[in-house]
Amino acid sequence: MEHSMNTSIEHENKEAIIQDLMENYGTAILHLVYSYVKDAALAEDLTQEIFVKSYHHLHTYNGTSKMTTWLWRIAINHCKDHLKSWYNRKVTVSEQEQLEQTKDASTTEDAVIQNHIDHELAGAVMDLPDKYREVIYLHYYEDLSTREMADVLNKNENTLKTRLKRARVLLKQRLGGTL
Repeated sequence: MEHSMNTSIEHENKEAIIQDLMENYGTAILHLVYSYVKDAALAEDLTQEIFVKSYHHLHTYNGTSKMTTWLWRIAINHCKDHLKSWYNRKVTVSEQEQLEQTKDASTTEDAVIQNHIDHELAGAVMDLPDKYREVIYLHYYEDLSTREMADVLNKNENTLKTRLKRARVLLKQRLGGTL
């Protein structure tokens, strides 16, 4: 659900808009954030920060683009800022903790095989450089067109088409040509 707004937003209206955005796009933003930080707990924290930031900057939304595009830009920029931060560069999670977070309790053979395939694909996507990972995520997981990605990422549409093509080639190479 998209909104059109005036530059002056009443406090009650502001809360209702943010509540609506959280309900409709909270999971999608969480998945996007996770694609950047690769840590579920951190992704949840950053997602909360993104919605707080959106609430405080709602007055800056000018209606020239979709509200979701505005929200995606805030989320992507917040993730990139976090990844550049001192905390992210200096504090790391142990490998054992990462393994414990990714354990799957599934016992059936089909579930194990599917989990392995999903994990391999997700791992290959997560290992891509940011510029390729974000276009793969937005295109395949959020089902955005290259035009919509261009709006969200503030990049040329042809640049994103090229990145998407290169990302597919990289994924195919990393998965041994199984794509």
